[in-house]
Amino acid sequence: MTVQQGANIETLPMSMFTERAYLHYSMYVILDRALPFIGDGLKPVQRRIVYAMSELGLHAAEKYKKSARTVGDVIGKFHPHGDSACYEAMVLMAQDFTYRYPLIDGQGNWGSADDPKSFAAMRYTESKLTRYAQTLLAEVEQGTVNWLPNFDGSLNEPRSLPARLPNVLLNGTSGIAVGMATDIPPHNLREVVSAALCYLESSRVDIKELYQHVKGPDFPTEAEIITPPEDLLQMYETGSGSVRQRAVWIREGADIVVTALPYQVSGSKVLEQIASQMNAKKLPLVTDLRDESDHEHPTRLIIEPRSNRIDYDSLMGHLSATTDLERSYRVNFNLIGLDGKPRVFNLRDLIKEWVGFRMDTVRRRLEWRLERVDKRLHILEGLLEAYLNIEEVIRIIREEEEPRPVLMKRFKLSKEQSDYILDTRLRQLSRLEQTKIKGEERELKREKEQVEKIMDSKTRLKHLVRDEMLEDAGEFGDPRKSPIEEREAARPIEQTKLVSSDPVTVVLSKKGWVRAAKGHELDPRELSFKSGDAYLHAARGRSNRPMVCIDSTGRTYSVPVHSLPSARSQGEPLSSRLNPPAGATFHGVMMGDDTDLYLLGSDAGYAFIAPLGELHTKNKKGKAALKVPGGAGVLTPQRIADPEEDWLAIVTTGGYLLMYLAGGLPRMNKGKGVKMINIPPKKFKAGEEKILAVVTFQEGDKLVLHAGRRYLRLKPSDIDHYVGERGLRGRKLPRGFQQVRGVEIE
Repeated sequence: MTVQQGANIETLPMSMFTERAYLHYSMYVILDRALPFIGDGLKPVQRRIVYAMSELGLHAAEKYKKSARTVGDVIGKFHPHGDSACYEAMVLMAQDFTYRYPLIDGQGNWGSADDPKSFAAMRYTESKLTRYAQTLLAEVEQGTVNWLPNFDGSLNEPRSLPARLPNVLLNGTSGIAVGMATDIPPHNLREVVSAALCYLESSRVDIKELYQHVKGPDFPTEAEIITPPEDLLQMYETGSGSVRQRAVWIREGADIVVTALPYQVSGSKVLEQIASQMNAKKLPLVTDLRDESDHEHPTRLIIEPRSNRIDYDSLMGHLSATTDLERSYRVNFNLIGLDGKPRVFNLRDLIKEWVGFRMDTVRRRLEWRLERVDKRLHILEGLLEAYLNIEEVIRIIREEEEPRPVLMKRFKLSKEQSDYILDTRLRQLSRLEQTKIKGEERELKREKEQVEKIMDSKTRLKHLVRDEMLEDAGEFGDPRKSPIEEREAARPIEQTKLVSSDPVTVVLSKKGWVRAAKGHELDPRELSFKSGDAYLHAARGRSNRPMVCIDSTGRTYSVPVHSLPSARSQGEPLSSRLNPPAGATFHGVMMGDDTDLYLLGSDAGYAFIAPLGELHTKNKKGKAALKVPGGAGVLTPQRIADPEEDWLAIVTTGGYLLMYLAGGLPRMNKGKGVKMINIPPKKFKAGEEKILAVVTFQEGDKLVLHAGRRYLRLKPSDIDHYVGERGLRGRKLPRGFQQVRGVEIE
């Protein structure tokens, strides 16, 4: 760092300057904007709003005034920031669905639980303080707070408010600072006061004992808290964790009626989330939704199930898991302590520090009152002296040019006493007034004695704090709103159970376009395809089962059938849903139960039988199932109903045919497989011969071989000629049918 002489300019390295500037900004955000003070539980903007309203005389018993008047005073005198941000902070303190114990009584449109941001502009609304706000302000002028200059030094504002209750727990708060955040949920007043009194009685109390009083947060909504007790206890022990809340519902006939939503959850958003599942055909159990909320019933959402035979608990568990009917809230007791430093408090440390704050506040109030009593007794002592010598006092006032020093010398009075006597009106110098002064003196001496006893005894001071907290709890306390229930976390219903089970036919084209048709009667070859495209393969199954497809690399993929486009359209490319390797093409589709068997093979002559359940995957990149030799292609998968009864017919492009029972192939989950038919390696590498087709048939079926316009129908007696062991060469087809183009089963 260097300083240029004469110019009075300080020069700093950029790194040092930015470090200092960011540090100052960070501390400002942490201490003066985002985090609450443990004493009154308020952030600076909230404190300034409450104090400015008290200065305007907007107490609970007074008339409402325009909110714009309050905002103007706040930003003009104490908080030089944007009026919209200031008004929004004011709105939150007036919303009974946001604050457990609102500080502001609003008149007009202050938003709704369904849309908290729908409040009217500040020029339309009116406001004043609630009765509860007096617990923060009642002692502010009684020497209980430290004062500091406002932003321009023209006024003083309180550093904190002398809260009579632990507002930091009662209303909670949330905020994001630099490098830290706070999330304190609201709590029940009676429970928190009970815990504070428990600590007052014995400072050795531990968190488990305090937890017997503070059962958990208490939100301004009747939704259930379903967090396990052990998790709540751990949250209070560490000062961080989470709380889960679930909506409350009842049955009215066949309908489901949601009567309470979690904290800060919008009913319209919940209905929108449910409706989106219905539109996507992922929720067939629900047929209709309605919102019947009104002034008498703030939350009344109607869900009409498909029938009264469904499992209502299972349905609501699914909706709770997939919508905001169940919500988790982060908890972080991070706030500014009495030492002015932010840290995370556990429940015991928080109550301990607040009780210390309250004890100190009450002591300062008593000291202030004792000082006022002493000053008043001092004045009354001078007045009584003047009354006893009233004639001499009147004479001195009439005859002396400067009566004050004469009075002070003659009656041994102080400057304050003599000034008060000189300011007293003659009509107050009656004997009746003298009697009143003596009575006031007796009352003040009695009060002084009581105050001194309390200040000299820590036990009496604790009793005073206890009595005041009990008085406030009796006035402002109320029963718990959010019941605590031990329930399991909600789980969504499996998609296969949600989707209706209807027969469908999935059709795959040669260019990889897929679509689904209702029923099994459709002939997929008769569908229209895009120009240059044609039918490749089809599979029949149920709409609640996924489809499995296989590509040219031997990877398998799973696709939910119910989401496929209708067969009335030309479908959509599978590549838009999946992420296959570059250049890969799709060669077939499979559907059925997980235990159904399919033959997977390559035209190099290798294959195996795999259970369909082993081919499923949630990965869009697929699952390696079939190992394809170099230069080989993937055969269209064939369904095997019974390996001991189903026969395989394997035809090569060289004109060879081999048949044997499917049980001759091994069952595998993945791999290359074993040799189905013997193709000489030289012929395969030269491209002269490979497997043309593999079909399955049963005894009694007829095979039809197509060669150009000619066809050959093999009768059951002819089939025996081609039966052999797995892996053999097979037998040559008759002359003229050695260039087979297709095989069909009749």
